[in-house]
Amino acid sequence: MLAPISAKPLALLIVALFAGSLAGCGDSSEAKPAATQVAAKVNDAEISVHEINSVLSKASGVTNENAARARKEILDRLIDQQLAVEQAMKAKLDRNPDVMMSVEAAKREVLARAYLQQLAAAQPKPADEEVTRYFDEHPDLFAGRKVYNIQELVIPKAGIAPDTLRQAVSSARSMDEIAAWLKANNVPARGNAGSRAAEQMPIELLPKIAALKDGQIAMIEAPQAIYVMRVAASQAAPINLDAARPRIQVFLANQRNNKAVTDEIKRLKEAAKIELVGDFATAAAEAPKAAVEAPAEPKSALDDNAQNAALEKGISRLK
Repeated sequence: MLAPISAKPLALLIVALFAGSLAGCGDSSEAKPAATQVAAKVNDAEISVHEINSVLSKASGVTNENAARARKEILDRLIDQQLAVEQAMKAKLDRNPDVMMSVEAAKREVLARAYLQQLAAAQPKPADEEVTRYFDEHPDLFAGRKVYNIQELVIPKAGIAPDTLRQAVSSARSMDEIAAWLKANNVPARGNAGSRAAEQMPIELLPKIAALKDGQIAMIEAPQAIYVMRVAASQAAPINLDAARPRIQVFLANQRNNKAVTDEIKRLKEAAKIELVGDFATAAAEAPKAAVEAPAEPKSALDDNAQNAALEKGISRLK
């Protein structure tokens, strides 16, 4: 079964209005000018193959085997969309203030995204020596990688003094005893248990977890939480450099892109003339001048999704 195309009608409308030129999927044996091909005529409007290919390039779950069906589904949706657009124009909804603001907001977001994606694409790819160095510097992820059977209690850092908890942990003989102590003292905690590979662990905590022996309990402090962990069992599952190379390359590239986007936004803000007005100016004046951003929760090692979020965060700052 074809996986659902990951685009909603409004998203398709935005793509049709603002998407840039993207390579389409299809039979490469025929050199056709996709931008001028017409796939369908809807009353007085035309839907081009170029529009279909643009949406297709952003869809998930599309393979060579189901590409033809996906193109037909996209065309059907674009036809439905065009019919709705025509009715909206007849009703003069394009002059509705809320609609106009939504269209302008979508246009700004697409332009901001395009700029930051261009910036990220211009970053150099990780060199082989960088990949090898990362591999060598993180044995817990690769050469010494393990799969852990973990029991853990996660306690918000604001809920208890670390020294008090450390004393309770050191005197306890089991996780059940620690959980009972937390409950008796009204300390909020969340319990988890399961099997996790090294790369699924919070990267800041992994070296401490890797140092634990099977059956050992330890308390580990993170920026916003305290972890009480017991390694019930562990099993060696090493990964060699050749197998690790693709993920390390993606991780390092995303890390570099993240930094480039963050630095560029900082540069733009410093170079721009930004003046807050009205209530926003008052609120800014009353706020602490040196506000400290709350530290983020630890990310999993080689967390591609977290790294890929850099562009989304950058775009949100440029809105």
